[in-house]
Amino acid sequence: MIELVFFLEEPSAKAMLEGVVPRLLDENFNVRYVVFEGKQDLEKRLPRRLRAWQNPDARFLVMRDQDSGDCYEIKQKLADICKTAGRPDSLIRIACHELESFYLGDLNAVANTIGPKKLAKQQNSAKYRDPDRLNNAAQELKRIAKTYQKLSGSRSIGPVLSLDKNRSQSFNQLISGIKKLAKTH
Repeated sequence: MIELVFFLEEPSAKAMLEGVVPRLLDENFNVRYVVFEGKQDLEKRLPRRLRAWQNPDARFLVMRDQDSGDCYEIKQKLADICKTAGRPDSLIRIACHELESFYLGDLNAVANTIGPKKLAKQQNSAKYRDPDRLNNAAQELKRIAKTYQKLSGSRSIGPVLSLDKNRSQSFNQLISGIKKLAKTH
């Protein structure tokens, strides 16, 4: 069995991935989620967790939000951490700017899970055509889907997020990265 390990900044990322990953991988994968208490905790504890991982054939994906930082600098810093920890082949994915950008990239999924139903019609408006450009995706999602809560919303939306029609390029990069890791077995 192939082990795929996700190192994540927050519980809501795990909740979303638990709805997405089973639709991408077959039963030959043992998927593990390691959730940290924010981005500083992830960066501080990641090297030790990588070095201590017992399975030398495990594959790793590290994901965190960009927030207000520089995407390329964040990705390079995480890649350096992985390399220093002896896992240079770890895949790094950044949610630009926040995890909620993934949800704004598929308003149909949001409409069908937490509502309102009319929300899906807004996908083609200029604001949601490229949700990764929004600096405040979480605030925007809460504004248009008033019942959205970070953890429960991620749990609801994850299983129905479109894997091939999402407007968030950072989500699409995450999906292609997971598929890439799966193919290397």
